[in-house]
Amino acid sequence: MIRVPAEPSGRLSEAWRHCVGTGRIELALRRDYQDSLALLQRDIGFRYIRGHGLLSDGMGVHRPYDHEGTRHVHHSFTYVDQVVDAYLDLGIRPFLELGFMPEGLASGDRTVFWWRGNVTPPRSHGEWADLVRATLRHLVDRYGLDEVRTWPIEVWNEPNLPDFWQGADEPAYHRLYEVTAHTVKEVDAGLQVGGPALSPGADDWLERFAEFAGHRDVPVDFVSKHAYTSGPAQHVPFGVHQTLAPARGLLDQFATPRDRLKGTRLAGLPVHITEFNSSYRPDNPVHDTAFHAAYLAPVLAGGGDLVDSFSYWTFSDMFEEAGVPTALFHGGFGLLTHRQVRKPTYHLYAFMARMGPDLLARGDDHLVTRHPDGRVTALAWAPVDPTGETPGPDRHRLRLSLPAAAREVFVRRSTVDEEHGNAYSVWRHMGSPRSPGRAQLDVLHEAAEPARGHRRLPVREGRAELDLTLSRHEITLVELTPVTDETPAWWDEGRLLGGEPS
Repeated sequence: MIRVPAEPSGRLSEAWRHCVGTGRIELALRRDYQDSLALLQRDIGFRYIRGHGLLSDGMGVHRPYDHEGTRHVHHSFTYVDQVVDAYLDLGIRPFLELGFMPEGLASGDRTVFWWRGNVTPPRSHGEWADLVRATLRHLVDRYGLDEVRTWPIEVWNEPNLPDFWQGADEPAYHRLYEVTAHTVKEVDAGLQVGGPALSPGADDWLERFAEFAGHRDVPVDFVSKHAYTSGPAQHVPFGVHQTLAPARGLLDQFATPRDRLKGTRLAGLPVHITEFNSSYRPDNPVHDTAFHAAYLAPVLAGGGDLVDSFSYWTFSDMFEEAGVPTALFHGGFGLLTHRQVRKPTYHLYAFMARMGPDLLARGDDHLVTRHPDGRVTALAWAPVDPTGETPGPDRHRLRLSLPAAAREVFVRRSTVDEEHGNAYSVWRHMGSPRSPGRAQLDVLHEAAEPARGHRRLPVREGRAELDLTLSRHEITLVELTPVTDETPAWWDEGRLLGGEPS
């Protein structure tokens, strides 16, 4: 039995919902995407959203043209305004990523993804600065300086990878960052700029980035990197499979920037993990499983001790890095059709959103908080085997002694596992239909709901004893609310069928 203290040890960090990822931001022009984001905000409530492609050709910002034999550039913000308006209307702000390179400004033709984001340096850093300056000035004019000052501005994405920055040319990235950061501060000194948005395995870039920034006196307001635990992709038609390291590896990666930057000019700056997940691939079906929610639960519970934010990549199945999705379940939190079907990892985040602000206890398999109104909330998860060599334990028992200021508590339990809150398993039972009909979608929608149970527990000496048995890959949320019994004195349950008073 684990005895949970009655007094909080501190506040539960909300770094887990500071930001969420979204693929390329152009997708926000679609109605079904906006419907999905609205559901996300209703159930979870993220603060910021980050995606690729703000300056890519699909957004139509950089528009060169010739007039009377002279080259000019027009900057158009029609799509940018529509995207940002959609975000703000849903209560979420942009975490701006500056990239990729517009074709009319690119020094080469190397691209990434099905939608062909150009990853080459600008052929003119002056014209790139003009583009950044015009974009930020427009945003300030439209949304107000006080608002835009709250939007972090990240320079590029994973420049340590040749797929995202031609040749993974570090000096070329430093030059791009320097030009960009000074341009941002020229627009307004209060705007936040940072980077270098590194992928895993390039931590040595951090020290060199700090050395470069200090030597050149380049503005850096925050440090960003990414974290994943998946191995090389094993390709199958329209998908991949990958090995996974233990989830602890994500927390180790979260800790890297502060460890590496001790004693440098960048020590003490906010650290944002602007992408994290098990796999970076949108076509890896592991994202759809109950295993995935249980795997990530300890990361959400503990990640806020290490960084200022960690952004799940991505919230939406409308992802398209590897092309238009060919499977029903694909990449993100939920299925996008005319009906929303949520996944186990979505429910993990929704459970976290129902936790209280006061942290009472945290362990390898549980997190306990308290709300201002006295409710105590416990999130528990079953251990998983990320090697895939075993299916994981059939049962996992957790016994908690919880503080309670009442004679009895009402217990509400919400469960997601292999059989509950898991539309993917039901879709597989259906035969994995490629285009489910309306009746099948109704079943999937129903299957995506967590199982729910309710009961009462007695309180003895200010304690409620909660005995939980979790099934394989289960995550469960238990909410304990003090009971105020308003049953009339004349009420007798034994007389429901007309019997004599008990």
